[in-house]
Amino acid sequence: MNIRELKSITALAIPLVIGQLGQMLLGVADTIMVGKLTVLDLASLSFASSLFIIPFVFSIGILAAVSMRTAKARGQNDPATAKRNCHNGLVLSSIVGSALFLIALALYPFLHFLGQPSDVVDHSSGYYLIVMASLIPCAMSIALKNHADALDRPWPAFWIFMAGVALNITLNAGFIFGKWGFPELGLSGAAVATFLARWAIVIAMLLWFRFDSKLVNWTPQQWWTRPDISTLKSLSSLGMPVGLQTLAEVSTFAAAGLLIGHFGAIPLAAHQVTLQASGMAFMLPLGLSMALTVRMGEVHGDPTRHRDIIKSGWFLTLLCSCSTAALFITAGHQVASWFVESSDIIQLAASLLIVSGVFQIVDGLQASSMGMLRGLHDTKTPAKLAIISYWVIGIPSGFIMANYTPLGPQGIWWGLALGLAVASTLLSRRLWTSNKL
Repeated sequence: MNIRELKSITALAIPLVIGQLGQMLLGVADTIMVGKLTVLDLASLSFASSLFIIPFVFSIGILAAVSMRTAKARGQNDPATAKRNCHNGLVLSSIVGSALFLIALALYPFLHFLGQPSDVVDHSSGYYLIVMASLIPCAMSIALKNHADALDRPWPAFWIFMAGVALNITLNAGFIFGKWGFPELGLSGAAVATFLARWAIVIAMLLWFRFDSKLVNWTPQQWWTRPDISTLKSLSSLGMPVGLQTLAEVSTFAAAGLLIGHFGAIPLAAHQVTLQASGMAFMLPLGLSMALTVRMGEVHGDPTRHRDIIKSGWFLTLLCSCSTAALFITAGHQVASWFVESSDIIQLAASLLIVSGVFQIVDGLQASSMGMLRGLHDTKTPAKLAIISYWVIGIPSGFIMANYTPLGPQGIWWGLALGLAVASTLLSRRLWTSNKL
């Protein structure tokens, strides 16, 4: 184990982990505050969130190309390429966000065909439309943050995102409950607050890039210039397999939500609580994965350094994942009670968190291995392996266990765990035996 590499990865990962937690806190704040309303409100939030998470994570995946390219440019001390990458990354993010919103808008009339309770679908409509519109600023902020992270400037971005979370919570109180003279919009108010907070983050990031003297040579000073088509194509080509892989993974959780929805509003609400808690825990290995992508990109072409990073990355991932697994398995009731007050929801969510605790470990390992493969610009084959693991193994086995065994909703989560375990094994093996090492 390379102690120097452990320290280097940890130093870069800490602000990235906390920053990813900040991203999740926008959704967690909605869940906690909407949870004070009714079970129908929380179930409707779960339904809409299950749909939102699909394009959201796809955008995270495709825009990972920004950090890959910027990390390589920084390693080669090439600020001109970094500037061009940032500018075109922002253009790409606006295109991706707008396209995903239009797709969500086109699918809106067909939500009733997803087999969910009609009252849940009807009640979620306002939240769904507004939160899907927030995909545009959300994608833009991801691209800007990826650029800053790859330049080893994650802390200012972290504080900007934390300020966005604080703004979201404040606006939630106003728009959900009608405080301080705001209109009382209930569930839809949570989406309005998130929409405004995400635009505020984009504006703050652009202002930081404009006025920070340390970034002047590495960030564009003129944003309203014509994009470079070749750079856009290059970013898209590199990021698309990553986007498809993340889409494959997150869509399994969305599909799980739809499958659990057939069991009723309480299981769906419990699934939302478990998903939020699991998502928060996953930010630890995800932040590590992002740091590992940057580190691998910085030492591109040095097999000895690659091996040190792999071993250090796996060790740190296991350390984090085992800790969160222990929390979920031993204190599931307490964790669930942080989100809701309903005893029925807490009891079911606690049983789901036990399963979530088990797959924290394999989920973390597949995330870190995938991140290091991205640092090597190896994205196409890992995406195929992930899609097979999630959809050929994970969802079908979960469906069988949920409907043909006494496990019920818990069976869906066991299926997810199995799919993640297969992905972890395949991706870790590819990373270690890659001929690029």
